[in-house]
Amino acid sequence: MKFLTFNIRCDYNQDGNNNFCYRKPLVLEKLKKELPDIICFQEVLPHVASWLKENLEEYFILGCGRDENLEDEQTAIAFKKQKYQLIHMNTFWLSPTPQVPGSRYEQQSICPRTCTEVILQDLESKEIYRIINTHLDHEGSEARRLGMAQILTYIKEVETFKDASICLAGDFNATPDTPEVKIISEAGLIDQTEGVEGTYHEYETLPINNKIDYIFTSPDLVCNDVTPWKDEKEGVYLSDHYPVCAEIIKK
Repeated sequence: MKFLTFNIRCDYNQDGNNNFCYRKPLVLEKLKKELPDIICFQEVLPHVASWLKENLEEYFILGCGRDENLEDEQTAIAFKKQKYQLIHMNTFWLSPTPQVPGSRYEQQSICPRTCTEVILQDLESKEIYRIINTHLDHEGSEARRLGMAQILTYIKEVETFKDASICLAGDFNATPDTPEVKIISEAGLIDQTEGVEGTYHEYETLPINNKIDYIFTSPDLVCNDVTPWKDEKEGVYLSDHYPVCAEIIKK
C-alpha cells in the first residue's frame, strides 16, 4: 500500500508564487504520477475539496468541514475506487463533546479540530484497514495532548472491526519529543516516519529538523520505504509541508 499524508495548505489570500492557485499544477502532476493508494489530506478548504474531487477521478474523497456548519477546513481521506471498498466512515470533533460540530477543548485555539476515520477493505487481499486522519491544534500543547489522547481512546474502545490494521496519520503540529507525540508510541503504535528529519518547511525558510507530520501504524504493518516529497519548480512547492509517502505492507 502506498500511503501519503499531505497538508495541502489553505491559502488564506497568501501572496506570491505559493498561493494554492499556482501550486495546483504541481500538486496534480505529482499525485497523478505517484498515484498513492490512500491519501490523508489536512487543511482542505471547501474550494480545495471541490478541486480534488474534480481532478482525482481515481479516488473517493471523504470528509467534512470542521466548523458548526460543516464548513471550513477538512481532514479528508482519499482512497482508490478500484482498490478498496468502504465499510465505515466517521468524523468526530476533538472536544469533550465529539459529536457536536464545531466543538473544541477549553484549552484550545479558536479553531475546532476533527478526526476522520474510514474502514476500508482491500478488494484483492481482503485485508481490513482503519485509516485515521487528524490535524491537531496549532497553538496549545495541552490541546494537542487532549486531542491525541481522545483519538487513542477511540481507537482502543471502538468495536467496529476492532482487530483491523491501523494507520494514524496527519499534521500533529508537534515534534517527536513532545508529550502529545510520545503518547502515541506509548499506546503501541509505530512511527513509520521515524527516519524523516523534517516536514514543515514554510517554503524552505525553516530549519530542516521541524518534523510535525506523521504516519503511525499498528505493529502488524511494516514500512519498506518512506520519502518526503520535496518537489519544487521555479520556487513553487507542493505545500509549506513536505508530503510524506510510505510503502506499507502486512508482516
